[in-house]
Amino acid sequence: MTGRIIVAVVLSYLIGAIPTSFLVMRTLRGIDLRRVGSGNLGATNLYRSLGWRYAIPVALFDMGKGALPVLVLGPWAGLGYSARILLGLVAVAGHVFSVFLSFRGGKGVATGGGVVLGLVPGAFGVALLVWAIIVKVSGYVSLASIGAALMLPVATWFLAPERRNLVPWLLLLGILVVWLHRANIKRLVKGTESRFGRRKRNSPEAE
Repeated sequence: MTGRIIVAVVLSYLIGAIPTSFLVMRTLRGIDLRRVGSGNLGATNLYRSLGWRYAIPVALFDMGKGALPVLVLGPWAGLGYSARILLGLVAVAGHVFSVFLSFRGGKGVATGGGVVLGLVPGAFGVALLVWAIIVKVSGYVSLASIGAALMLPVATWFLAPERRNLVPWLLLLGILVVWLHRANIKRLVKGTESRFGRRKRNSPEAE
């Protein structure tokens, strides 16, 4: 059992570390996405270069990187339902600190969303709605990502009382998302953050 848990942890990290947006950009354009736009390895930065046609599949794949550990590797390793979130957090860490790209990566929003989708679908749905509303009203993906991440523990507490033991871990995930967006928060305060869909030179997007 211990051996399976170790394998599951390693695989969770490696799956999370797959640099999806980097590979798509490198394959299609021969360009390092780290040198384009915000330099961030997320679906939003890829969208600015290649459009929705590629950004949406990349975002869905990144969600899958979070869902796979909790839905497949967790049960295979014999982990209880609640303990599977640890594999999900490892996958998020892999996405943020990818061993394949000198420990650089995206901001973990889509991968973290996949973890929650696999464990508490209702909370994921609420967070997704919050994300969409904030993007629609403000145009800021960074603000929407922060709002959605912080909504996860709240939504889980009210919608899934039987999963309230996951709330501290979801709160940790939310804090991580806020920390990874600290540069965006500074730009939001200064009023220099780019709005989604508007191209601006030297003004990074959220993802």
